[in-house]
Amino acid sequence: MEFEAVHKEWLKAHMKLRSCERKGRLERGHGHGEELFLRNVWWPLRRNLDDLHPEYEIMDWRGRSYFADFAWLTGAVKWIIEIKGYGPHVRDMDRSGYCRELNRELFLQALGFRVISFAYDDVERHPELCITLLRMLLSRYEAVRPVGVAKMALKSTLLFAVQLGKPVRPKDVAEHLGVNHRTAVRYLQQLCQMGWLVPKWSGSSGRVLAYEVMRRDWDAFDW
Repeated sequence: MEFEAVHKEWLKAHMKLRSCERKGRLERGHGHGEELFLRNVWWPLRRNLDDLHPEYEIMDWRGRSYFADFAWLTGAVKWIIEIKGYGPHVRDMDRSGYCRELNRELFLQALGFRVISFAYDDVERHPELCITLLRMLLSRYEAVRPVGVAKMALKSTLLFAVQLGKPVRPKDVAEHLGVNHRTAVRYLQQLCQMGWLVPKWSGSSGRVLAYEVMRRDWDAFDW
């Protein structure tokens, strides 16, 4: 399939998964710059839009919603991808906005995301440079050994559970990492076996509905 058809179906699928403000944000936020990045950079390199989430919502350190242009979530890799125009991100930004942007990027890094920013001008005029740089970065992750990938997935699950601030459900992990329900349950159960999480049982059904963080001595985790 050509890019236009794949992009249309991909966007429609994400629209169906959202409601209220999250859906409205996708309708408003996925605009010319974001589509241009997919067309000029991501599609020529990857030839698919798998595991890519547009206008991805994350709570920042103030408890406020922040919508990233894209999140690429493969279960082992978590990227935040931003397309930044010179006007809103440089020329028209005041000192407070500049500080918030840097703090947000550092906060996302602390949560386990890799933050990647592209200049809109390069996406539009020099996409071959963006493709080359992105290919170099991808090569580091695609060469990760299976054991390393498994550890990265567990680390991402644990960091998400801590950041959530309440018992985490398999559904939460599946949506956050972009994996299926069975895989999410496996990650949570492995963390229980390692002593990092403890299951929360339902009093009526006797089923495990969620998992709670028990340990925070990060130095003890075999990353």
